[in-house]
Amino acid sequence: MPKKILFLTAALLFSASSLNFSQTVISKYAGEFMSIGIGGRPLGMGGAFVGIANDVTAGYYNPAGLANINYPQISLMHSEQFGNLVNYDYAAVGIPFGQDMSFGLSIMRLGVDGIPDTRNALIDGQTGVLINDINNIYARLDYSRITEFSNQDWAIYLTFSKRQTDKFYWGANVKIIKRDIAEFSATGVGFDVGAYYMPIQNLSLGANLQDATTTLIAWNTGRNELVSPTLKVGGAYMITGFLGGYIMPVLDFDVRFENRRFASNFNLGPVSFDMHAGVEVNIENLVYLRGGYNDIKQFTIGAGVKLPKLNIDYSFARFSESEVDRLPDSHRISLILTLEEPKFLRDGL
Repeated sequence: MPKKILFLTAALLFSASSLNFSQTVISKYAGEFMSIGIGGRPLGMGGAFVGIANDVTAGYYNPAGLANINYPQISLMHSEQFGNLVNYDYAAVGIPFGQDMSFGLSIMRLGVDGIPDTRNALIDGQTGVLINDINNIYARLDYSRITEFSNQDWAIYLTFSKRQTDKFYWGANVKIIKRDIAEFSATGVGFDVGAYYMPIQNLSLGANLQDATTTLIAWNTGRNELVSPTLKVGGAYMITGFLGGYIMPVLDFDVRFENRRFASNFNLGPVSFDMHAGVEVNIENLVYLRGGYNDIKQFTIGAGVKLPKLNIDYSFARFSESEVDRLPDSHRISLILTLEEPKFLRDGL
């Protein structure tokens, strides 16, 4: 335990020193907390949802797809990453407007609470004086000086979507970002642009250009981080008449321009590509079974049940098969409530 806290001390001191250096940089992984994914249904299929995006979660995956909803929808999700170390929460509402538009609001919070703050607890064991050099041979921790802080990342999506034709929809997000770690904080604003196209029956295609104009995240230390654009493209094909429902394979690709190499599935110079693949089986329009493979090389499984006005979805992911170094499993449960009553039906239907 002392070694672990000493490591946290060193990491925090390094983070503090880097944040205090005033500069503007294109920061690799700066927007990674917004890439975790939301919703038990999409995550059960490995996060492949850009080409489906037919419910309130479209505000996150593809803003154009929000035009698919014909009744107001509300979604909630709670996820515990790496056991209960990281809490990830999501809430969203989508509202159809007129004959061809939809509006949405999505809120996400990623938080790690109760982090030991040892910056004022490292002392010289001989003199009792506060020091910053963890390599000092007399360095030790004064546990009475250890406090706690939280690391919180918030993202708010404001979504607009429009049915341009019966086959083509488009949409956009305005994203507001708020980040806090100890006494450091940052804010940012970004934009996403999406398209949704159904060229033939049962085939849907989607694209979402995230952080289209490059998102600026400004820290109170003077450091500015730029999140470069990510292009997400995908498709899905529904094969009907299977067990009274359908079977639907889905495939997405994330195209990034951050010079990711070893962390991506494959790359061409500075352009990297990550794959999401999955399948959904619908039985009698009541029970759903799902499986997938995501961009961080995880196999995922999931299930769902459709009740009157309420969808309940669950997904499961495991980080490693090794029992020695395996991180705790991740479980996600989400709800979608549809106000499916005639008075709430989209105009013109």
